[in-house]
Amino acid sequence: MKKAIFLDRDGVINEVKTKRVTFVNRPDQFYFLDGALEAIKLLSDSGYLLFIVTNQGGVGLGYLSHAQLQSIHDHMVNEIQRAGGFIQEVSSCTHKPHEGCECRKPEAGMLLNLAEKYDVDFHHSYMIGDREVDIEAGRKAGCLTILLGASSPPSNNADHTFLNLLEAAEFIISNQ
Repeated sequence: MKKAIFLDRDGVINEVKTKRVTFVNRPDQFYFLDGALEAIKLLSDSGYLLFIVTNQGGVGLGYLSHAQLQSIHDHMVNEIQRAGGFIQEVSSCTHKPHEGCECRKPEAGMLLNLAEKYDVDFHHSYMIGDREVDIEAGRKAGCLTILLGASSPPSNNADHTFLNLLEAAEFIISNQ
């Protein structure tokens, strides 16, 4: 079985709700967070399979199409590859919020499907996110969890907390 890292997208890899961008609806609105490309390269080089698992309810709500979302993800993956990293697969839940699907985080459907497809061992894998729904999905799947952000809520259930993806990557690599 393989070890993997499941990464949320918005707020982990790219900016959202900043001065430059509120939501990413086009590739030109996709801005990598400082250190994210370096972190992904480090994790790619360390032997983990890397997956992006992202709720993208904007598709279900009509703010962007499946094709537009795919173009954003193609842009992101290409930029990651140019920086020396590798994303095994991007999985998106495009259902509307509160639609009751099994793939939208905090449910673990995206993680479970990827684990089955790629023979992932959850006990040696991580879910990294910036919101409690990411942590809950990782817990439901049986992953170790990492919450990113400047101030983590006192009630968070994450195994670890770090300011950003680069700090998390350095921790993971040093604890292999």
